[in-house]
Formats: sequence, C-alpha cells, structure tokens
Amino acid sequence: MTTTSLRPPTPIPRRRGPLVFLGLAYLGMWVAMSPLLISGFRRADGRAGTGAPEQVCIALAMLAPALAAVLVIRYVEPAGRGRMREVLALRWPVPRGRAVRAGGVAVAVPVGLTVVALFIGEAAGVYVWGEPGRIGSGTWAAGMLTNMLVSLPLFFGEELGWQGYLFPRLAQDGRGTRLVLAYLATGVAFALWHLPTLLMGGQYPGRPWYVSVPAMLVSCTLALPVFTWLRLRSGSVIPAVLGHACVSTVSVSMVKECADPNLTLDPLHMGLFGWPGWIAMGGFVTFLAVTGRLRLPRPAPTRRVAGPGGGAG
Repeated sequence: MTTTSLRPPTPIPRRRGPLVFLGLAYLGMWVAMSPLLISGFRRADGRAGTGAPEQVCIALAMLAPALAAVLVIRYVEPAGRGRMREVLALRWPVPRGRAVRAGGVAVAVPVGLTVVALFIGEAAGVYVWGEPGRIGSGTWAAGMLTNMLVSLPLFFGEELGWQGYLFPRLAQDGRGTRLVLAYLATGVAFALWHLPTLLMGGQYPGRPWYVSVPAMLVSCTLALPVFTWLRLRSGSVIPAVLGHACVSTVSVSMVKECADPNLTLDPLHMGLFGWPGWIAMGGFVTFLAVTGRLRLPRPAPTRRVAGPGGGAG
C-alpha cells in the first residue's frame, strides 16, 4: 500500500468546501436529468436499454461531481488550485510498475463479487442461469471491454468527485469513528446523488422510490469502501474509476447475459446492487476492514533539520 496521505496539501475550511461541492454536484445531476423528469420517462423493465436522449442526460450528470470538485478547489479552496491533479489523486499508481496490476484488481474484484452474488441468487431460487458458455465468448468480452473503455471518461467524472475530493476531505487523516463516519457519509452522499434516476426507475426498474432509495443507500454504502480500497492501495483515483466502470458496465451485463432468457430480471434480487450483492460486498468489506485494508496510510514523519549548533532547527 502506498504511504501517500489523503490529507489535503493545504489547510482548508472543514465544512465549507464539502458543502459547496455537494450543492454543485447535486444541482448538476438534477439539471442534467430535468429533461427526462419533465417528459415523464420511466424505466420499468430490467432488460430495457436506454435511448440516445437518456444516454446524453446520463453522461452530463456523471460529469457533475468532477466539475463540482474542480470549481470548489479553484474558487473555494484556492490554495490547492495549482496542484489540481495532486489534490484529486489524478495520477498513475505508484510505483508505476504496479499500474497494470492495480487495474487488473480493479476489474477482477467486481467481476468476482458479481459471480458470487449470482450463485447466492441461484441458491435462493431468485436467479436462473442460462446456457453455459455465452458469457465466456470472445465477442461478449471484447464488447464489454470496448464499452468500459469508451465510458471511462464519464466515470472519471464521478470518482474525481467522490474518491478524489469528498472522501479525503471528510476522512482527513482520521482514525476510528471519524474514518467510519467518512465512509458512511460519502456512501450516503453518493447514493442520494442518484435520486433523480431512482425516481425514474433507473437502477431498480418498476420499483417505487420508497423501495429504490433505501436499496441504493445500502448498495452505495457497501460499494464505496471497495472503491476507496482500490484508491488507497494504489495512491491513485484511477483504479477506483476502473472499478466503478466495471460495476456499471461489465457486472450489469453479466447479470443479463448469464440469465435464462425467460427469467424476469429484477435488480433488487440480482447482481451487485441487489440483496445477493449486498451479502457478497458485505463479506468482502468486512474482510477489508478486519485486515486493516480500509485504514488510511499514516502520514510520513516530518524530518527535523539540525541547526548550526547541532540541535534541532
């Protein structure tokens, strides 16, 4: 694990920056989704795709957290604006030779957790596998890789906000209760940011808001530490971006591609953001917490410089 501290490089107001960030990120999401909300768009089928208008609105919404982070650093926390990439951890994992391995872990973990969730769903009788071999086809794998890479800039738009900006501001170099609260607060903020899409059945088609909103709170609160772990172990936000992109593209597609064609897909009972996924992610997050992998790296000790007389300067 890198020893890079998450503490912002310059003193900042503890509350003002995060509050302004959340206001801008939420405003951007609601503005981007307003055309769909006004038109009465609703997603009622788990197998239904999204059209061009929906994709444009979603893309604009996903850029809102990054834009909010940049604006806050530039105008609310101006001391850090000259070090934007450092402040947001927008750098390759260090040492650079570990970048490929970090990227591989960022993809393998969501895929593995998805497989576990599908087997849990099968054991519970809510998921039925389709014909074996479809998911292992080269065509599917190539399509998913292309889809994930094409959409990667949009996930930078999200994770530069949540992992690059908000979580480090809330966590500082805290331990114990403060760190737990930082994980919970970032996860809740991440979940509630999705409220406009939840109202339209985006993540949980056909479900009313009083079901989808609590479900999203659980899902994001469990997924957030996984993305944070990817960021902590590499000292970079890039693996968290890859992990998020994999969850939203490859994992979602796996649920559809692996399922029996006649099975009605209900995300509340399938995949990472259904209750089987909560069990899978909960177990993994528990492992990360127990083994100390969710702790923040301790800041490097300050070296004391000897004065002219040989004492500390």
